[in-house]
Amino acid sequence: MSGTGNGRYGTGPFPHGRDERAPDGPFRGGTSPGRSPWGESSRHVPSQGGPPGGQVVVIGGEPVPGKIGTRLIPPFTEGEAAALAAAALEDTLRAVARVPVARHALALDGAPGPWLPHGFTLLPQRGNGPDERLAAAFDDAHRLLPGPVVLIGTDTPQVTPDMLGYALSLLGAYDAVFGPATGGGFWLLGLRAPHPGLLLGAPTPEPVTGEVRLRRLGEAGLSVALMPRLTDVDTAADAFAVAAQAPRSLFAATLARMSALR
Repeated sequence: MSGTGNGRYGTGPFPHGRDERAPDGPFRGGTSPGRSPWGESSRHVPSQGGPPGGQVVVIGGEPVPGKIGTRLIPPFTEGEAAALAAAALEDTLRAVARVPVARHALALDGAPGPWLPHGFTLLPQRGNGPDERLAAAFDDAHRLLPGPVVLIGTDTPQVTPDMLGYALSLLGAYDAVFGPATGGGFWLLGLRAPHPGLLLGAPTPEPVTGEVRLRRLGEAGLSVALMPRLTDVDTAADAFAVAAQAPRSLFAATLARMSALR
């Protein structure tokens, strides 16, 4: 619960602090290191997606060449980078669609396409920068359906429904849940209630963005549970690493086709 002071971090499977509790690569669950009850091959979805009224929101952009996936250029072309971004977006939306929650939503920059699954609530992105858009997505989602919100980007196509359902379930006991990314940013943020002041004004260089956001949550007195650290797709090397972690994903198939043509 909220309070004052330096905050409280989770002491369950993924507490804040020790590196082995937030491993790189595939998701690690439970209390036995090295064994994942929700690995990439698992298709089991938890029977409880989280607290009543919970929702999962994806924040992403329409996969337009030259506008999205630009961090992959070079070695990929604008068209290839956009195709990889489109595959990652679709993989993420498919995973979110299988989480049993009150609402699935997409905070979208651009226009929806055939890749948008049925049943998603569309939320236009608002704001001038990443921090404003993040805060607005939480605010808009919560205003339409008050309750816990888990928000995820589209740079981790290896995410599974079980990871997202577990993250949402943590909001039954914690004020926030945070998923750090290997590049220094974060791949998931969940809040019981919006806290715009904690999200606005964070520095944009990714090596410190995640650290700053996590520290702000603790300094505000929020109890925070940590998810495992995942590799987000920032570089070509990241793309191949993530594809290896999720070999049956659309992202992996798209990357394999591109590699075969080179």
